[in-house]
Amino acid sequence: MSGPCILLVEDEPDDAALIQRAISKLPQGQSLVLRHLWNGDEAVAYLAEAGPSGSARDSLPDLMLIDLKLPRRSGFEVIEWVRGRDGLRRLPIVVLTSSAQQVDIDGAYDAGANAYLVKPSSPRELAAMLETTLSFWLHFAARGAIRPS
Repeated sequence: MSGPCILLVEDEPDDAALIQRAISKLPQGQSLVLRHLWNGDEAVAYLAEAGPSGSARDSLPDLMLIDLKLPRRSGFEVIEWVRGRDGLRRLPIVVLTSSAQQVDIDGAYDAGANAYLVKPSSPRELAAMLETTLSFWLHFAARGAIRPS
């Protein structure tokens, strides 16, 4: 049996590697399933396949970490798409981006993000941020409180 699934949507290879490395070093990191996608179109295709009517329903993530500035379809568009799907509306979405601009923060929350985090420059700070974030959101997912239906 695999552990909780995190969907990471990040197009910058260095950031993706840093996030993946930070997650793997967390106390709960070895039990997590991390799926990494490179752009917004891939995220929508994956979630459509894993969604309630999709053929890979068991692949639904417990949490999505998403950047905003993605190729093909922005993070804003992906969030709006998810929130427009009955079986995915409760999927926790945490924006993890380098933008601290108020317009992006407002736009992410308006689109339906659950949380907005600005990537810290230090790998140690990123690891601490991810540990806290994952502990919080996966705790509720494990209890079924926010699992997509």
